[in-house]
Amino acid sequence: MKTTIDIPDADLKEIIKHTGAKTKREAVVYAVKDYNRRRRLAELAKSLGTFKDFMTLEDLKEMREDRKWTKKK
Repeated sequence: MKTTIDIPDADLKEIIKHTGAKTKREAVVYAVKDYNRRRRLAELAKSLGTFKDFMTLEDLKEMREDRKWTKKK
């Protein structure tokens, strides 16, 4: 989609520097895609909740000491 926007020069130069983009368009497209990816990850993290039934330190220690879980040399 074609659009005209006014992006502050300092911000545009900074994103070009961080992304290694060769053009202004490439830098803006990268920034938009990165923003969308981060928002999707944030939404995913919210839906995951907490791990109440996750392995405890005691469970991990017991598993490591169990003979069948030891690494073979």
